[in-house]
Amino acid sequence: MLIRLYPDAPDYRLLSELIDQLREGAVFIYPTASGYAYCCDALQPKAIEALCRLKGVDPKKKSLSIACASLSQVSEYCKMNDRAFKFIKDHEHNYTFILPAAGALPKIFKRRNEVGVRLAQHAVGRLLSEHLGNPLVTASLPIEDETEPEYATDPELIDERFGRLVAGVFDAGIVPLAPSTIVDCTTEPFEVLRHGHGRLTDDEPLLLRED
Repeated sequence: MLIRLYPDAPDYRLLSELIDQLREGAVFIYPTASGYAYCCDALQPKAIEALCRLKGVDPKKKSLSIACASLSQVSEYCKMNDRAFKFIKDHEHNYTFILPAAGALPKIFKRRNEVGVRLAQHAVGRLLSEHLGNPLVTASLPIEDETEPEYATDPELIDERFGRLVAGVFDAGIVPLAPSTIVDCTTEPFEVLRHGHGRLTDDEPLLLRED
């Protein structure tokens, strides 16, 4: 089912219904700055387990990622020192940061003791996270055939392939794939684990170790 939610003028009745579904454990597909992805309430372990089954990953072996509405929300659910805070503040767009998970997250996160964190850049994700009051677990869609990227960018095709598996697919139009740059902030110097669309400035190699 396609869902149209307009962040500039949201239908608050619909938004309230969607937030209730998230709190009850629903899994959706929604737009992010990197393309469409699965999402669920980060405080609902059963929903996270359902998302992991859809994604085909074992949360005991693979770190999970969350999308936060703000740096304030990041600080509630992750541990970060002053340098990590400043680095994340300066690199909000197209970055994923690996941070130690804080006690506010469910036990499923503590199996790995770390979590990937993104600041929600797409307006739909930011709206959902703000009104939910906590982060969204986010996982990219499992596209087996990389020659068909439209199945991760076009909501109508996504609904055709994945719609029956989730509570709904948010329709925000075509959202291009733009993999994030992943930076491990659990050790110093911070380490670039993957180069993506996030860009570093010339002086930052002094602060980072590259893979």
